[in-house]
Amino acid sequence: MALQMLRVGNYGLIISDWNMEPMTGLQLLREVRADAKLKSIPFIMVTAESKSENVIAAKEAGVSNYIVKPFNAETLKTKMVSVLGDFA
Repeated sequence: MALQMLRVGNYGLIISDWNMEPMTGLQLLREVRADAKLKSIPFIMVTAESKSENVIAAKEAGVSNYIVKPFNAETLKTKMVSVLGDFA
């Protein structure tokens, strides 16, 4: 459903959880990066897993930034500023 909404809408940032169904966050990231209309949208991946292989897979797929749960508002703001610039 997220991919369908992205394709018809106009979004400036994607924040996605790694663990989703039926499509994982990594699969969504790969679909977004493969789509000419969507590939430039900044993408932040959120996950409870900090396994290095997951971080590497997300980086290889083109993630803009990565947040490990639990996190607070300041962490989210820092990650958003890193991909969008200072918006506050």
